[in-house]
Formats: sequence, structure tokens, C-alpha cells
Amino acid sequence: MDPTSSSVDPSAVVVDLSVVVPAYNEEQRLGPTLDAITTYLGDDEGRFGDWEIIVADDGSDDGTREVVTSRADPRVQLVTSPRNRGKGHALRLGVAASRGRRVLVTDADLAAPIEELEKLDKELSEGHAAAIGSRAAPGATIESHQHPIRELLGRAGNLLIRQAAVPGIRDTQCGFKLFEGDRAREAFAASRINGWGIDVEVLQHFRRADWEVAEVPVRWAHQSGSKVRPLDYAKVLTELARLRARSLRPVDILVVVLFLLMSVALYSGRLFDPNHRYLADSLQDQNQWEWFFAVTADNVAHFQNPFFSNLQGFPDGVNLMANTVMLGLSVPFAPLTLLAGPAVSLSVCMALGLAATAAAWYWLIVKRVVRQRAAAFVGASLAAFAPPMVSHANAHPNFVILFMIPLIIDRALRLCAGTRVLRDGIVLGVMAAYQIFLGEEPLLLASIGMVLFAASYGVLNREVVRASWRPLLKGLGIAAAVCAPIILIPLWYQFVGPQSYKSVLHGDNAGNSPLALLSFAERSLIAGNEVRANSLSLNPTEQNAFYGWPLVLLAFAIVVRLWEHALVKALAFTAIAAAILSMGPKIRIPLTDTIYPGPWALLAHKPLFESVIEGRVAMICAPALGMMLAIAVEKLAATRQLGTQYVGLLAVCMALIPIIPAPLKAVDRATVPAFFTDGTYKSYVRAGESIVPVPLADPGAAEPLHWQTASGLGFKMPGGYFNGPYGDDRIGIYGASPRFTSNMLRDVRYTGVIPTIGKNWQAQARTDFAFWHAGALVVAPQPNDDKLRTAVEKLVGRPGKWVDGVWVWDLHEGS
Repeated sequence: MDPTSSSVDPSAVVVDLSVVVPAYNEEQRLGPTLDAITTYLGDDEGRFGDWEIIVADDGSDDGTREVVTSRADPRVQLVTSPRNRGKGHALRLGVAASRGRRVLVTDADLAAPIEELEKLDKELSEGHAAAIGSRAAPGATIESHQHPIRELLGRAGNLLIRQAAVPGIRDTQCGFKLFEGDRAREAFAASRINGWGIDVEVLQHFRRADWEVAEVPVRWAHQSGSKVRPLDYAKVLTELARLRARSLRPVDILVVVLFLLMSVALYSGRLFDPNHRYLADSLQDQNQWEWFFAVTADNVAHFQNPFFSNLQGFPDGVNLMANTVMLGLSVPFAPLTLLAGPAVSLSVCMALGLAATAAAWYWLIVKRVVRQRAAAFVGASLAAFAPPMVSHANAHPNFVILFMIPLIIDRALRLCAGTRVLRDGIVLGVMAAYQIFLGEEPLLLASIGMVLFAASYGVLNREVVRASWRPLLKGLGIAAAVCAPIILIPLWYQFVGPQSYKSVLHGDNAGNSPLALLSFAERSLIAGNEVRANSLSLNPTEQNAFYGWPLVLLAFAIVVRLWEHALVKALAFTAIAAAILSMGPKIRIPLTDTIYPGPWALLAHKPLFESVIEGRVAMICAPALGMMLAIAVEKLAATRQLGTQYVGLLAVCMALIPIIPAPLKAVDRATVPAFFTDGTYKSYVRAGESIVPVPLADPGAAEPLHWQTASGLGFKMPGGYFNGPYGDDRIGIYGASPRFTSNMLRDVRYTGVIPTIGKNWQAQARTDFAFWHAGALVVAPQPNDDKLRTAVEKLVGRPGKWVDGVWVWDLHEGS
């Protein structure tokens, strides 16, 4: 700060009211303003008690200072800056020199009459920490207006500032504000902006400190000679953005970088050469997800329906909205997909998305659970890199890219506070809509977790429930009203549109064994056990529990030690309830034949829930355990008992080290036949026809989807890997509805046994080929490809031709 001169004695006694007037070249307007203020305060000395006026001169080069120093009243004082720095700098000087129990800040033009102080003072008397004059609050009176264009630009700028910096306050820039003295001096001392954006910065300080601010309608009249230009609002936004960037703690930036490095390490086997590497444990899901990204980018580029495609499942097609196409990311990533290909786009998306999820959990934990950054880092690491998350990281971006979930949780908690219900409800509605385009099942699981936590916390804190249920319900209603119009058409398409289905059945054994919760996942670096993990899960992408017995024991110890904390109790209940629900409708006691009904049976056949793989409910445990762990680490760091600290941190390490994930397994990818990459296929397929890979692509062998994306989506094909309807009941199945010929060819591929093929089979094949609008049949090198060639030769009646790496039967020959 520049050296200043001041006539204020900082050791003087406290006064009741300080009036701070920032001034720069205000020789003409300052005199009448000081006369009005002194007259008003002097007419009723008992109303506001002892008072002082401090004019903060910001390096004026006219007679502003002489206007102040020429006054005989010692209560009118001057602080000066040697050069012009801006209104913010002047206010910082003036407020720092103030001694009042209350501090009024008013502009030198006195656009809001000093008599309006009565209204502001009343609000502070009722318990508010600040009262700000407002030209936009209901009841405000504007006696003279600015030029219409200037006023319009000013309103637009103020709207941007309100939404970006101080939402909920209608008028941040009216220069007439009354503060509690000590809080004003703290807020202005902490400010950094030198321009007139300091008004916003100080209000932000009050909001972060949870100091109540009242917005009071006042009389206001435009005064000529204003130094504020309408386009300066953009400058304020820039100043605030720069200030926010400077306010980031280095440790927060370091944490985000660490999360990114952790994600890169996890995907290191594929991340640096995605076009030629394949995540082995993704089964066929990597092919499917790359196809989703490719077809979305193609639809965006050609302005086609983003909810449907007939490139696979031809001719019926695929309802993309009824599949996990993740339009919330596949659409924004479309430019990268078109530029670098779907393999690169998906790889970058998953690595960045997982890091973003960890960063979002870290942000929520710091904001709502603990203050210590190291503790929050440990908790967020478990929330984002727990064994279930690593399992899904192989193949399911919709279950690892969950950065919106912590934001939704925080917004719901804001609703409970009831301070800005309308705004928070609107934001929550938009967030929920976006999460639906990222993944509906994760949102459903998160909702289950939030309900479990809210129920348990509400039982423990009845007063919180009484204070929050009304604003919460009102906010949820607003959120639903905002969300519904956004998702109405997409959900209609999903549930009623072409190729929609009712539900996807997963059988009655998709729940977790209790042993799975205590065991270690396949990809745990130190304690991983592939055989045991696969025996206790559906497949490597569905190892939904596997937290390990050391972490379970540590969680139990945390609950016992911190039982007096309601938050710990609620988190523990959430984790336990989620673990039990994840065991499915029937819970088998390990090592016995005893089976008990599980609580999931109450939900299993309800709409939406019937399509959920119940074992995934255990993923709710990850953030709950992460928050409990963060609380414990913060408590350990704060204790002065070295023995307790050592034992506690050692227990944390022993629980987490066994589940540190190893990099995901990646293998060299099969080469795409030149028949597809060189465009040879184009001479075999006419408009409206398809290429039929033999056997047809299905969830067990979806490599043809890779051929299709490698060809630039240049041909259509029957079969595929997606969710679609089957039969008159439209039950959801994986892949296209089977036909006789597709079933037979798949059996040949997996068994090597060729059935007796006569005229009946040939006639059925012709019917199926016609249904598929087949232009050519293709057999690529694969297990039992010789048997497949023989079967196709018998169906078609002639041998195929070896063309650019595949056997081809041109169905146009002889037609």
C-alpha cells in the first residue's frame, strides 16, 4: 500500500458511526454532500450518537482536499493517497481509518439521500451484519434516470456480476452501504481489488463468513458526472476472476495435479497409444464405448438425431438414449472425436473425468466435512479410486465420471439452509438434467445414498429437520420444474421411442456376497487376488465391493472412537445400509446354504430399480468411507498425543495400502482388416444395404464395431452390442433380437460344430439375409474361422473370396 497522510488519530476513542466517502476529483460535488451529511447527523445528535466523516481522497489533482481541510468541524477528517489507485483503494484507506461501531459507505455524489440511513440502521438493529441500499429491490424509488442506453448496459452488467459473483443480491453497486464496524474493517482489509468492484468482493467476504446481509430498497437519483461507465462491469468480472485465481491455495492446485497423475498412472497402459491398445478387462465394452463416441460425433457433424442410429442393429437400429451413450460428454467431445478418432477421445475423456471426479469429492469434503487439505485428499482419493471405481474404470465411464454428484449433493445441502431457495433450486434442476445426460443409473444410486444419509442424519438431528424440510421440498419442486422441460423429450424417446424397451433383466444373482465386501479386488496392487475376485463378482468390470477387511475394520474403529459425532453416525449408517442393499433380494450366509430375504427385494421389481445391477449399490460406500476417513485423519493430525497419532496413521496406511490400484491391464489391439480401413467394402454394398460380419457382432464378440469406427462409420451392419427390445413384451436384452441364422453362426463360432445344412437352412438364410438387407457376408480370421467359412459356403452355395484380409461373399452375384 502506498504511504498515506491522515488527520485521524487511530488511538482515539470509539464513535458510534463512521461515514466513509471515497473521492477523486470531487471538488464540485463534495461540499454539498458533506453539508447534507453533517446537517442530517447534527439535527438529531442522539439518534446516531457520536459520529465522524472520513473523506478518502484517491490522489485528486483538483481542490478536493481543500474542500475537506477548510472545514472547522473536527469530526470531518481526511485520509489521502499520493496517487490515483481507484475507488477500492480509497475505501480500504477510509474504512481502515474509521473508528465507528457502524460504518456507512456512501458515494460523493450522494445519489442515495443520507436520510435513507434510517432504513439501513433499522436492519442492523434487527441483527444483520450489513445493510446495502438497493435500486432494484421491491419498494425502491428512482427519482431520475440515466440515459436509457447507459441504464440498459448497466443493468446487463450488473446481472452478470450478480450471477457470477454475488447471486441473490439484486444491486451490488449502489454506493450506499452500512456495516458493523469491526466486520467492515475485517472485510475491507482482506480485499484486494482497487477498482469499484470492491463492492462485490466485500459482499463475497460477508457471504463466505455467513454474516447476514440485508438488501434495503432506497430512494436514488442519477447524478451527473458519474465516473462509472456501463462497460466497466466487464472489468469488474475480470478483476473478480483474477482475484479468485490468486486466492487458490497452492495445495489445492497440487491436489488436482496429483489426482490427474493418479488417473494417468491408472490408464498408462492405454493412454499413450489408445488406437493400438485395448483394456483387456473391459471385455467388449471398449469397442462399444468407442462406437458410442463415434456415432454421436457423426450425428453432431451431420445434424442428425442424437438419440438414434441404425449403423448397428440394422435395419431396426439402436435407441441411443436408451443406452449409456453419455451425450453430456460425447457431444462436447465430438470435435476431438472427429479430429483424432473415438479411441483417443474416449481415452482422454475417461482419464480427465476420473481426475475431475476426485477433485469434486475433494472440494465437497473441504467445504462440508473437514478443513485440513491432507485429510480431504485422503478421503477424496478413496471416494474416486476405491476398488469398485477402478473396476468400472476398465469399461464404464458413466460410473467413474461422477464429478456432478458432489456438486448435486452440495446444492441439495444449500437448499436445506433455505437462504436462496429459488436460485439453488434452479441450479439443482440444471445439474440434475446434465447428470441424466451423463448417466441415469449413477444419479439413481446417488439419490439412494442421499436418502439414506438424510434419513439417518435427520433422526439424529430433529431440529435440523424442522428447519430445513420446507426449503428443501420447495427447492426440490423448483428443481423438478426446471429439469423436466430439459429432459422430457429425451426421456420420452428413451422409454417410448423406436427400439425402446421396458427393463433389462440381470437374473437373481447380481448382488454382492458378504465375502466380496471383505475381500480384495483383482487390480489391488499388493493384495489383489484375480481368482477369488472373479469368483465373487459377475466379471472384472463388476467388482462392485472389495473394500478389504482392513478398511472395514478401520471404519468400525472410527465409528466407535468418534461415535459422539452425528456426521460419523450418519455416514456409517449410509455405508452399512448400502452394503446390505447391494447383497440383492436374497442374501446367502457365506459357507452355508442359509438364505435370507434382503431389503433389495422391496425395490427389485419397482420401475427403474428393476434394471439396476444391485451389486453396484455398494459403490455408495466409497464416498461415505472416504468422508469418515477424512474426519479421522483430521482428528489424528490435531491430537498432541504422539502415540495416538502414530498408531492411528499406521492403521490408516495398513487399511489403504492393500487396495492401492495397479494400472489397468492393456494388450495390443487386433489389427483391423484392410478390407475396412482401405474402403474396399464400398464396392460390395449399395445404398440401403449392410455388411454382415460372420458371426454377427454381439456382446461377447463386438470387434465388428471397431471395424465400423475404423472405416469412418461407412457401412451399416446387423447385430451389435447395445440394449434393445426383444419379443412382444419388449424386454430389454443385450444385442439385437436373434434370428435363426445368426444363432446358428454364433454356435458354430463358439463350438466348432456345423449343423447339417440343407434346403431348409438355405431358405431361412435367404430370409434373414433379406431382412438384414445384406450386400455381402464377411468372415475375418478368428477362432473356428474355417468352420464358419464352410457353414457360409453351404448357406450361400459357393465359396467366398479372400479380399484384403477377409473372406467375402458378394450376395449380388447371380441375383
